[in-house]
Amino acid sequence: MMATWQCVKNCGACCELTPADRPDLSEYLTPDELATYMSLVGEDGWCINYDKIKRECTIYEERPNFCRVEANTFETLYHVDPKDLNEFAIECCEQQISGIYGNKSAEMDRFYDAIGLDNVVIEIHGEARNSDD
Repeated sequence: MMATWQCVKNCGACCELTPADRPDLSEYLTPDELATYMSLVGEDGWCINYDKIKRECTIYEERPNFCRVEANTFETLYHVDPKDLNEFAIECCEQQISGIYGNKSAEMDRFYDAIGLDNVVIEIHGEARNSDD
């Protein structure tokens, strides 16, 4: 079965922006983008535009380019060929959700349900996990 990436509402794992967790920011963001990124990091490491109660971005329509999972953005920033975007985005979300909420979290379960990975075994950071667990 082919999984298809999609963003899961009310997750917000990608809104945790702690620069120490992303030491290569200057390798793929321009100086202006890096300045914007750093201006978005709150004292707790979360984006200042992330509403933790509603669990959503308050500037979603106007969010910076580096916050968008789009083929041209990922090709420019990460040199990901558009045909590889789906797999790359799924892997990014798995890593970020696992790092923030854990790989056996409600957020991870909702992500797998959304992308169509029901009743399969998925390998995350060396640990086999059934998506029904």
